[in-house]
Amino acid sequence: MKVFISGGAGFIGSNLAHKHLSRGDKVLVYDNFSRKGTELNAKWLKKDAPNVKNLKIIKGDVRDYVKLSKYLRNFDIIYHEAAQVAVTTSLVDPITDFEINAGGTVNMLEAFRKYSKNAVFVYASTNKVYGNLEDLKCKVKNKKYVFSSKDYKKGISEKRGLDFHSPYGCSKGTGDQYVRDYGRVFDLKTVVFRQSCIYGQRQFGNEDQGWVMHFVKSMVNEKKLSIYGDGMQIRDILHVDDLINAYFLAVKKIKISKGKVYNIGGGVKNSISLLELISIMEKKVTSRIKYSFSNWREGDQKIYISDCTKLENELGWKPKINKVEGVDRLLSWAKTID
Repeated sequence: MKVFISGGAGFIGSNLAHKHLSRGDKVLVYDNFSRKGTELNAKWLKKDAPNVKNLKIIKGDVRDYVKLSKYLRNFDIIYHEAAQVAVTTSLVDPITDFEINAGGTVNMLEAFRKYSKNAVFVYASTNKVYGNLEDLKCKVKNKKYVFSSKDYKKGISEKRGLDFHSPYGCSKGTGDQYVRDYGRVFDLKTVVFRQSCIYGQRQFGNEDQGWVMHFVKSMVNEKKLSIYGDGMQIRDILHVDDLINAYFLAVKKIKISKGKVYNIGGGVKNSISLLELISIMEKKVTSRIKYSFSNWREGDQKIYISDCTKLENELGWKPKINKVEGVDRLLSWAKTID
């Protein structure tokens, strides 16, 4: 199999590349290396990935259609992971956010349509396409938010209407809908994953993106945490290995997944509040973790839990790594980096 990964030196992309190389596939990593950690991830792939002779790394930007179309040719699988990933950055520079996330996705789709039309195209979308869910009432129970209505006891499903709310939500949501409609109108094999909080090895998190890793890294480095909001907000966290398993199932069962949109996250069993994560981490150390509170950020959801019922029913997927085991793995990884 020939595999193209935009953003292939990033957190999810580098893990994807490693998994495909371990299967003996040929992998082209396409990345502009603008994010912290991408150079380290590329070096890791060159040094530690199996079948490294099958790896090719190209420095390129998805905004450069001419260069992109030169390399995105005759692939079997295309993963579009390249993105501007922070809501806060989109508020500061919405034009660049749009050019990367919306324009870059259209460039990817056009190169795919013209030069690799028989490939499976997997798009990494986000739960932010649902906005801040301000119409859903919630209450506090055991120092964390829960939905008031039993209608959302499994979380947010794909039936929920889109409500982008932030420039980041708009740009990623634009890409989300372009992928879906390119699949429909051009009869292409596309799959959209609206991803919740993905975490794991090869991640270099900060307070704007990759919050689970940011918390763990702060603990390891004994730095004070700044919590936006009250810390009772809930997210369902999903280990990157479980995400990649879902990708592989979607590709394998493309006759079922073609043209579909799937919500994916850890679900109710792996939902966790920010304060709960701190409590789990404190059990790993002898001292208390220091933190302070800041204002809520624009577009933040008090609760987001993915209802993965559609993904489970259609593709037979369920997460295998629970939140405690996952945090243990992340802690081991965090201790290996500066």
